[in-house]
Amino acid sequence: MSSSYVKIIEGALGEVRKLAKRRRFNQTVELIIKLRDVDVKKPENRINLTVPLPNPMSKRAKVCVIASGATITAAREAGADLVITKDDLGKFSDKKSVRKLAQQFDFFLASPDLMVQIGRTMGPILGPRGKMPDVVPPNADVKAFIDRYRRSVRVRVRDQPQIMVKVGTEDMEPSKIAENAVAVLEEVARKYGWDKLKEVELKLTMSPPIKVNITAQ
Repeated sequence: MSSSYVKIIEGALGEVRKLAKRRRFNQTVELIIKLRDVDVKKPENRINLTVPLPNPMSKRAKVCVIASGATITAAREAGADLVITKDDLGKFSDKKSVRKLAQQFDFFLASPDLMVQIGRTMGPILGPRGKMPDVVPPNADVKAFIDRYRRSVRVRVRDQPQIMVKVGTEDMEPSKIAENAVAVLEEVARKYGWDKLKEVELKLTMSPPIKVNITAQ
């Protein structure tokens, strides 16, 4: 992780906080990345990444596990926010119930033998939202999977050459927020190259954005 990027982002956070008005809630720190010369009409230029953050946010991501067999017990013992069994899947055959799930949970994990059924019943809703489940392999450490996703964010490019993602909350140390932002930037640059990052901005939930001087180093 580039320490120079961390310092640059820390400085930008200071500017953001100067402009931000005090609110009665813990505001989110948002990273905005605008891309240049990326044709998002081409499927290969779209991304839907799960990026683990080095520093967890106070509000963790919510994870739903759709499980069969031993994974059911493992997911429950690991404290998954919701465990849906194979028998439960029938309760989510209508679009309204699946939409509600998609709104409530940030990430979905699933046993491999259920993916066909999930694709058929939930895919039309979860797919366009970039929330199709990731597979938990047999005998995997389910707790490790859930913990990883709880400290992750979704980085997605679909219709516009722009990314907006949460990288912290204002009660966190600036260095930790900056490290999270750099982790996201590095993943995006790994896909497109640093030269495709046209503009980077930071903002709080209720503040105007501040440009961050990020250049390839």
